[in-house]
Amino acid sequence: VQLQASGGGLVQTGGSLTLSCAASRSPSSLNVMGWYRQAPGKQLDLVARYISGGSINYTESVKGRFTLSRDNAKKTVSLQMNSLKPEDTAVYFCYAEEFTPWGTTGRIYWGQGTQVTVSS
Repeated sequence: VQLQASGGGLVQTGGSLTLSCAASRSPSSLNVMGWYRQAPGKQLDLVARYISGGSINYTESVKGRFTLSRDNAKKTVSLQMNSLKPEDTAVYFCYAEEFTPWGTTGRIYWGQGTQVTVSS
């Protein structure tokens, strides 16, 4: 599976950006799709993920501000980011998971990162 991320950029505090992740096959065929981010000097952290079956998980710091959506026809997963804060500044990575037949994590795929910079 190839993942192509786009949509990063520079925005002021309080602004909005939308990140898109285009997959080489339908997101409905993947068990998990979502976004991680890595701020300078920090670890890679989960931002939001869509899990097959319909549940969406958000990290606490983005709840109420970020919205993850999926378009199976366009084979994309998008992250709408509103009310951006300087602490959201990071490289954002699209990712996808395939489960094993036993429901555990199997293969993981990563897209290239896209930079999001929020100025104060």
